[in-house]
Amino acid sequence: YEVILIDDGSTDLSLKELKEICRTDNRFKYISFRKNYGKSAALHVGFKKAVGEAIITMDADLQDDPHEIPNLLAKLEEGFDLCSGWKKKRQDPFIKKISSKFFNFVTRVISGIRIHDFNCGLKAYRKAVVESVKVYGELHRYIPVFAKWQGYKITETPVQHHPRRYGKTKFGLSRFFKGFIDLVTVIFVTRYIKRPMHFFGFLGALAFISGFILLGYLTVLWIQGIPLSNRPMLFLGMLLIIVGVQLFAVGLLGEVIVHNSMDEREYVIKDQN
Repeated sequence: YEVILIDDGSTDLSLKELKEICRTDNRFKYISFRKNYGKSAALHVGFKKAVGEAIITMDADLQDDPHEIPNLLAKLEEGFDLCSGWKKKRQDPFIKKISSKFFNFVTRVISGIRIHDFNCGLKAYRKAVVESVKVYGELHRYIPVFAKWQGYKITETPVQHHPRRYGKTKFGLSRFFKGFIDLVTVIFVTRYIKRPMHFFGFLGALAFISGFILLGYLTVLWIQGIPLSNRPMLFLGMLLIIVGVQLFAVGLLGEVIVHNSMDEREYVIKDQN
């Protein structure tokens, strides 16, 4: 086995400790960033560096228990491609527990993936999964969604969770709301990235039809001799029609871009001879 340690721009003595560990055991390797780039960047570079057929990820604060690794690997041996840990009994502050439950519930409903802890750092992957899933920004928590979209088999297993002993949590309301914005991004990427007209065309048609109905109603009033100069509905109807046409144009532009980039692989091969 190998252990890859990612130093995400730490300002303490972490890098010194990593170098000492790697010096005494050649199974350990380290990568150090010049500054803090975030978890997605750390996972991305770790995935590229890893050479094994099974890859385990976990946070360095040891809230997740390394003794759970065999249970995750057992799920891969059963035929699954990704196994996510489930912190069934979280050792976190109450507000973090509640917000996490709500976040995971919404993600389950929207994505259709029946796992309980999308953001658990303790996960097991087959090499093929990390080679085909792109991780960037703050989308690391949605790796199971991307993997499921590409046809991989996803499961979960309960894991022990310990109270935090090292470092400080970076949880906050801003991260909570950013998570839902990222969820919208993920849904768009997984469902509409290859068919943008389905998304923008629907919104454009909805806006155009709404504006057309409003202007039609106002036209009837105008025929009846009712003045329209002081009616905000007139400007709303015109605005909706303009927005509808623009959204439709964006959808067409997206279709042209997709058509011109068809050489980019959009499928994952499971097996061949």
